[in-house]
Amino acid sequence: MSESGIRIEGLQKRYGEGEAAVDALKDVNLTVAPGEVVGLVGPSGSGKSTLLKCLGAVIEPTAGRMWLGDELIYDGAWKTSDLRALRRDRIGFVFQAPYLIPFLDVTDNVALLPMLAGQPNAVARQRAAELLAALGVAHRAAARPSLLSGGEQQRVAIARALANRPPVILADEPTAPLDSERALGVMRILEDMARQYRTAIIVVTHDEKIIPTFKRIYHIRDGRTVEEAGEGRAL
Repeated sequence: MSESGIRIEGLQKRYGEGEAAVDALKDVNLTVAPGEVVGLVGPSGSGKSTLLKCLGAVIEPTAGRMWLGDELIYDGAWKTSDLRALRRDRIGFVFQAPYLIPFLDVTDNVALLPMLAGQPNAVARQRAAELLAALGVAHRAAARPSLLSGGEQQRVAIARALANRPPVILADEPTAPLDSERALGVMRILEDMARQYRTAIIVVTHDEKIIPTFKRIYHIRDGRTVEEAGEGRAL
C-alpha cells in the first residue's frame, strides 16, 4: 500500500513496573489503506481495547510508531502536544452505543464537532446535511435522538464520525446491539463511506454476523497481531 490511512509498527504498551509489569501489547503491526474496512478480532484480554485506546490517542503507548494518514503521530513519544485536537480533527469514533446528545436535534449532533473545530455554523450544518442525506436519514434532520430507531441512531453516529473528514475511523463493536439485517446494513454503510470519503476504518468486533464481510482481518493474541485474508462476502 503506497499510502496509509493507518499504519502501526512495533507498537508496545506496558502497564506497571518491575515484577508487577504487564505487557498488554507486545508487537503490533497493522496497516489499513484509505478506503478500506478491516476487522480486528480477539478474545477478551487479548489487547483489542488497549490497541484502540492507543490508536485513538486516549492512552500513550510504551514504544513503537503510529501514523494517521501521512502524519507520524507517535514515535516513542507523541509528536503533537494537542492530543485533544488530534482526536477531534483526525479520528472518528463509532461505539456500540450511539452516545448522541439527547437535547440536540440530529443535525446539531452531527454539526457540533466541525463547529468546535472552528467551522462556521452554516458550513458545519451543510456538511451535516450532506452526510445525513448520504446515510439515508435526512428526513430525521430536525428530530431528537429519542425519536429515532436504533439503526437510525447508529447512522447518525456514523455521520458524526465523518463530520470532520478524518482519515481514520475507529468502530468499537458498532453492530453488537443490532439484529442480522441491521448489522449488515451498518457494515454496508461503513464500506460505502470508506470508499466515498477515502477513510480507513478499523472495526473491533465479536459479532459473528459481520466477520465474514471483511476482506482482511487482524487477530490479536497475547498482545501480538496476526493478519489473515477474510471471506469478503458481498453485502
